[in-house]
Amino acid sequence: MTARAARGRAAGYSGFCGALGSAVLAALLSTASLGQPGATPASDEDRDALRRFLGENIASASGFSDRFAAEAWLVLMDGRLARFVDEASERVTLLNQIHSAAAQAGLSPELVLALIEVESAFDRFAISRVGAQGLMQVMPFWKNEIGRGSDNLTDNQTNLAYGCRILQYYLEREDGALHRALAAYNGSSGSRVYSDRVARAWREHWRNEPLDWSR
Repeated sequence: MTARAARGRAAGYSGFCGALGSAVLAALLSTASLGQPGATPASDEDRDALRRFLGENIASASGFSDRFAAEAWLVLMDGRLARFVDEASERVTLLNQIHSAAAQAGLSPELVLALIEVESAFDRFAISRVGAQGLMQVMPFWKNEIGRGSDNLTDNQTNLAYGCRILQYYLEREDGALHRALAAYNGSSGSRVYSDRVARAWREHWRNEPLDWSR
């Protein structure tokens, strides 16, 4: 797939990502604690902040600024992803999907790659012992929470849209603090075991541009 085609593909489902992002954030705003990743209840202050957030436009632009940026990033990350995904065409498609979903949510794509490595080792059919599914190990209850019960969480684009928007919420709530946001995503707030694993994966396999891991 060419970078131009990838950009077209990303733009084709940007509306879906934006709508899904609003719905996921709305569900996070209203849901009670279910003891699973992405289900920590928001405080009153968080609720007010989320209401303001939901009133704003969610970015829907393509993840890449230009063809050169697309090709440079894809070439760099393709070599790194090869240890997890054998087929070259599958790697290019997956990298485009990850970059686009991360951009939609304002996330570092390398952070998302590191999280996926820890969560599923890039196995789209991965299911945890508590039922989390897909690349970013999204809990299926979210589908019903936002009225999208037929969504398939083993579909990479769908799973990435859910996972990236949930992580976006926690990063916003935690004022960009990576360790706290990742712990919340994993349902392990107060511990750095999970976030340290993601940080290690990022440093060893995905680091490209700097991220602030100080908190």
